[in-house]
Amino acid sequence: MVCDRCIMAVRQELEKLGLTYKHIQLGEIELSSQVSAAQLEAFSANLSAIGFELLDDKKSRIVEKIKTTIVSLIHRNEDELNLKLSALLEEKLGLDYPYLSSLFSSVEGITIEKYTILQRIEKVKELLVYDELSLAGIADQLGYSSVQHLSQQFKKITGLTASEFRKLKEKNRRPLDKIGS
Repeated sequence: MVCDRCIMAVRQELEKLGLTYKHIQLGEIELSSQVSAAQLEAFSANLSAIGFELLDDKKSRIVEKIKTTIVSLIHRNEDELNLKLSALLEEKLGLDYPYLSSLFSSVEGITIEKYTILQRIEKVKELLVYDELSLAGIADQLGYSSVQHLSQQFKKITGLTASEFRKLKEKNRRPLDKIGS
């Protein structure tokens, strides 16, 4: 789960099956009580039908937590954007960054840094579509060292300049859970 709509969809599936939960957040659900194998299978099938999967493998859960931490950082918590990503991930996941980096790369086929850049560019696209901030304002909000750095990274990833992107009718934005795939 990487967005609020994802959480809402998962919450609805839990409610359909009468499963109660203590809390639900990006990438994680804590159930209130034990569930039977049949309930778990039904929940997994329902999630699959709406494009999600239930992760029961420890490594997959860690990778999912890395993704949700990055998505949350970039798309929700601009205050923490100036923190060092490696330190933030170590703090949030309680594991050494070299292990997290190696695991993420082996499972996803891209580095944490590349995934983070792709997420940041997606946020830049969103802000360009809203057309409320200048490129300098976007660079500042997303923690880029300069407008030039943002512009170079945007062009490298999208093949377009920011102004060319703003002029497009179809913005070619990607769902957050499809970035890096």
